[in-house]
Amino acid sequence: MSSSRRHRTYSTSDDEFEVFRSIDHQEVEDITLEFFYKPHTLTLLSLSLILLIYLGFTRNGDATDNPDYPWNNVAFGIGIMFLFFIFVISVLAFPNGPFTRPHPAVWRIVFGLSVSYLLFLVFIFYQDWDTVRRLQYWFDPSLKDVPKDERGFLLLGDYAVDCNNVTFSRLWDSVVDIYAFAHFFGWAMKALLIRHYGLCWMISVTWELTELYFAHLLPNFQECWWDQWILDVLLCNGLGIAFGMFVCHWLEIRTYDWDGIKEIQSTTGKLKRAVLQFTPQSWTQIRWMDPYSSNMRVFAVYQLVLVWQLSELNTFFIKHIFVFPPPHVVVWGRIIFIGVISAPTMRQYHRFVTDCRCRRIGTQAWVFLAITIMELLISVKYGRAMFAEAEIINLLLWQLTLMLASLALVYVMTAFPRWKAEKLSSRRSNKKRSSFVSPLTESIQPAKSNSSINTTAKGDGTAVNATAVNGYKIRNRHRKSKANKQ
Repeated sequence: MSSSRRHRTYSTSDDEFEVFRSIDHQEVEDITLEFFYKPHTLTLLSLSLILLIYLGFTRNGDATDNPDYPWNNVAFGIGIMFLFFIFVISVLAFPNGPFTRPHPAVWRIVFGLSVSYLLFLVFIFYQDWDTVRRLQYWFDPSLKDVPKDERGFLLLGDYAVDCNNVTFSRLWDSVVDIYAFAHFFGWAMKALLIRHYGLCWMISVTWELTELYFAHLLPNFQECWWDQWILDVLLCNGLGIAFGMFVCHWLEIRTYDWDGIKEIQSTTGKLKRAVLQFTPQSWTQIRWMDPYSSNMRVFAVYQLVLVWQLSELNTFFIKHIFVFPPPHVVVWGRIIFIGVISAPTMRQYHRFVTDCRCRRIGTQAWVFLAITIMELLISVKYGRAMFAEAEIINLLLWQLTLMLASLALVYVMTAFPRWKAEKLSSRRSNKKRSSFVSPLTESIQPAKSNSSINTTAKGDGTAVNATAVNGYKIRNRHRKSKANKQ
């Protein structure tokens, strides 16, 4: 009778646990003001209950003569629920994330905001079109007056008109436009997050190609060639990437030696230290490409670029389908919010990709991925009339472009350092081989010909054979016996 063997599942090692903890729940190493880092759970609970009781018994929610009577109560209750969840539950229960500046509670609130936004997207996904419209008009009645097309989407103007008419005034108007500054500032921030020239430029170029592939769905993606490739890619994006990478290099070489605010005597020094609390505690050099990385690095880069492009596309899908004009607070607020939660997301995803000891993706990165997918699903559900016009060949070419771009970037960024390292290693080995002198070798001199063999005679009866080997003439002495001489 054969005995069955039970397979055991072992717990995660301490090393793997510490690596994951460093990106998901980073602890403060040097505490200067203990009051701000001590737990105040009972105090927070008491203040929260006092505020909830005050609002519950003092607010008049029985005004039935108000036409918005049920909506106001429901909205007020949902708002208080989310505020309590974000500013109380998040601070008490959620992890710090990979950052501790200016305070871990700030990043717990950011994580709570992202979770709340994800829950709101799930709620919107299960509504119908009329309910979503009523929620929009209740939130901002001015949206009723926004021009719409025959499908009920945002009415867009004409784009890419008279592209051959290139004048200085037209170029100047495009340069001083608010969107040009948004391109520059946005790519400076993206460079601070990605910290890799090749990856930044690949995402910048592939985004312009993404606009070309989706121009049949979103007319505002149609741009003149000089506006798209010269002003956007080379000028605004290029300067933004260069500025962001310059700041990265400056932060890498900076010395991080923090003094406690209690140890500083002057008032000016204390104020300066308080302002510097909003700067990074340290700066980690990021290496996306390793010369000896596996083929999975191609898929990791492709996944990063794909999620990045989808998040950018969701901005335009939401704006167009739900009829938000470009200057609306929802559009800019979402862009700033996504930018803030991208900072811990990029740090966690980079560690997950490059460190084999990290076997779990960070919680903020998980929530960011879920937000991107839910935004895309909501756009597809409520924008069926627009996506019905999608050309499948363009979508397939778009995916093929992203995959080939990722493959080319990883190959170039890994093959060149590998070739350089192998060349340097070969040069060092040749140098060692050329400097080695055998005990039978008296001298090594450069040879005039690789195939010449000369024999000379010395006065002491010694025959010297000069043989050219590998570009060097090696002279070996052979003593002849008297019998050989005769």
